[in-house]
Amino acid sequence: MLKLPLMQKTILFIDGENLRHYIEDVLEKTYDREKALILNVNLKQLFKTTLSKIKIDKIIYYSAKLKEHKETLKRSKDLIQKQRALKAKLQNQEFTFVMSGYVRPQKVVIDKKEKIIFKEKGVDVKMAVDLVSMACDKIIDTAIICSSDSDLQPAIKEIKHRGVKVIYLGFEFKPNKGLIYTASRAILIRNSEVIDCYINPSATKLVSL
Repeated sequence: MLKLPLMQKTILFIDGENLRHYIEDVLEKTYDREKALILNVNLKQLFKTTLSKIKIDKIIYYSAKLKEHKETLKRSKDLIQKQRALKAKLQNQEFTFVMSGYVRPQKVVIDKKEKIIFKEKGVDVKMAVDLVSMACDKIIDTAIICSSDSDLQPAIKEIKHRGVKVIYLGFEFKPNKGLIYTASRAILIRNSEVIDCYINPSATKLVSL
């Protein structure tokens, strides 16, 4: 279990892969794909904007462990490099970066063509364990959960039963109705807030004709 001072009462728990997919989906609608990266977003400012009325004592960013795979060597090396850069950036912003679970390549058929995609496993389990452990140890009285993984619902119900207030921090265009129902309160990150926190002015902006 993560060792945290008892004074830390409001903690933001972030499912990193879930957040990355959402942010990059939003950015790709406005910027070219090569620059539409979570690395180019000031996450600290994004959460400060979205959660402006809440004092956050700790931010924990969960990310799956990456390894090189022979069948996708170039892609996996690129992902590892980007993850290292993101880890360094977030740690400089006083995030706690937790590595858990794993990412592995998986063959799928899309439009009758075989492709390899990367699937993350285990991050939700680590988040759930930390949530329940911290609730039992009375480290938290408010948990802000940034994820759209329905597998977290049992953990949310358990910590609510133990008196913890749970805020679901979801996404404007893909809110999870189950988590909205299970949490004590819901806040949604707006697409415009993501764009406002984009920090790469050299990127090419897409123009709609």
